[in-house]
Amino acid sequence: MGRVTERRRTIRIRDGVVTTRPDTLVAEEPLEVRLNGKPLAITMRTPGDDFALAAGFLVSEGVIGEGSEVQSIVYCAGATADGVNTYNVVDVKLAPGVVVPDLTLERNVYTTSSCGLCGKASLDAVRTTTRHPVADNPPVRVTPALLSALPDRLREAQRVFDRTGGLHAAALFSPEGELLDIREDVGRHNAVDKLVGRALTDDRLPLSEAILLVSGRASFELVQKAVMAGIPMLAAVSAPSSLAVDLAAESGLTLVGFLRGQSMNVYAGDHRIALEAAVGQG
Repeated sequence: MGRVTERRRTIRIRDGVVTTRPDTLVAEEPLEVRLNGKPLAITMRTPGDDFALAAGFLVSEGVIGEGSEVQSIVYCAGATADGVNTYNVVDVKLAPGVVVPDLTLERNVYTTSSCGLCGKASLDAVRTTTRHPVADNPPVRVTPALLSALPDRLREAQRVFDRTGGLHAAALFSPEGELLDIREDVGRHNAVDKLVGRALTDDRLPLSEAILLVSGRASFELVQKAVMAGIPMLAAVSAPSSLAVDLAAESGLTLVGFLRGQSMNVYAGDHRIALEAAVGQG
């Protein structure tokens, strides 16, 4: 809990001058997610917002879709011989009557901080049917100028990145550009899960009027997580994958990549971008 950064001794070499000094690094530790007491998955993450991370993970897996389906989320004893609580094991207990799907054949137990939904047995298993389909009720429509301003607002809000330079960030914005929430983590998918999990516990799902901005690339798993939360627009400062574009198009999600300065590429769902002002300028 709270171990967001750690200090390590480092040797610095600058213009041939060698010095020794401590450096601030982003913390990375394993988190085991248990469902009703049974191990489900392990992910490498930055400690903090662990309950939101676990809840968001279960939303992306299609296990839950509403806050009322969760009875409790608690830390439980770690794997140490003396039973000390390491705060690296979280148990999610579902509310009575909530059906627990069989996930054992679909997912490997271990996921790294970079792979997100790696370990699925097949592509069909990844394409989980969302309970919050992407819709235009109410419609979300934004200008390229508004989108262009969001990366700077995201960067300004990255508190831990300023100290370490080693974290991904994910943020939710309103259609008017207001920052609604931001989470940082060593894993892109973890940062998104923390956002979605917080929205679940605050009874704000689906996020049908939110823009999701991520600091890195737009991978398939990030598009999947956005779709599962009912988010209509995902923007990334880097490139999307081909599979991410395919899923966005199939799901009705607006996908924007290479969002840098006044430039961007719209790969799917261009009906939510007010393009009239930009026509003929590029």
